[in-house]
Amino acid sequence: MSFNYLKNAKKIICIGRNYAAHIKELNNPTPKQPFFFLKPLSSVVTPITQSQRRKSLPNGFSYRGLNEDGTNPSPILVPNGVTVHHEIELALIMDKYISNVSPGDFKPQDVYDSISGVSLALDLTARNVQDEAKKKGLPWSIGKGFDTFCPISQFIPKEQFKSDSQNLQDLFRLTCSVNGVKKQDGTSDLMLNSLHKIIQHISTMISLEPGDIILTGTPAGVGELHPGDNIQGKLYYHDKKLVDMAFDCEARPGPYLYKET
Repeated sequence: MSFNYLKNAKKIICIGRNYAAHIKELNNPTPKQPFFFLKPLSSVVTPITQSQRRKSLPNGFSYRGLNEDGTNPSPILVPNGVTVHHEIELALIMDKYISNVSPGDFKPQDVYDSISGVSLALDLTARNVQDEAKKKGLPWSIGKGFDTFCPISQFIPKEQFKSDSQNLQDLFRLTCSVNGVKKQDGTSDLMLNSLHKIIQHISTMISLEPGDIILTGTPAGVGELHPGDNIQGKLYYHDKKLVDMAFDCEARPGPYLYKET
């Protein structure tokens, strides 16, 4: 399993509200066009396994860069006073510069040529932090950007999908379970904005670079995570399992405590 792709990431771009059922469960309005937000690279963590032991950090640190192999093995850290929600997402790994592309000039078959592969990610959300910021018209970057709030899997090269290179849209299924109970189960054909539209739309505002990671939205079933929980995410291509990752959840150390802004 390779995580070297994470060393090439310059930004993590996340599409919001891209599954109708998820929009409904949070009682959000459906956007008239795709919208997105950014997560910091310091939010990335990778699974702890027998071969990838938990990263040793200086006292008091919750992030200090990636290892030489691109890994950052860590549990999910739940900040004090924060309601953390899990959101499982298909991630596209860009392989080309894409900039200022007009609608109609980027088609479904162009997705395969523009990416190096995919991975599976959790877009963790500090829901109470985000909700308060929204109500007050404040930025909600912190609600998406805490350390460990982007657990992510190994790299899956696009060559595994070569037979479907003309249209990758309907090929993937992603699931999320908490403590062995399935919470999310969705397929990429349910996206309101297709993969090619997402890439094209982002490029009109922020140029995409090789190594950039795009999280493409989450299906319904989001829910809370607490210290002591174990969360498992799986990614399938047709019926073939590509990813099976798991993370434990712990209380975040340090001075942070959620307070009303």
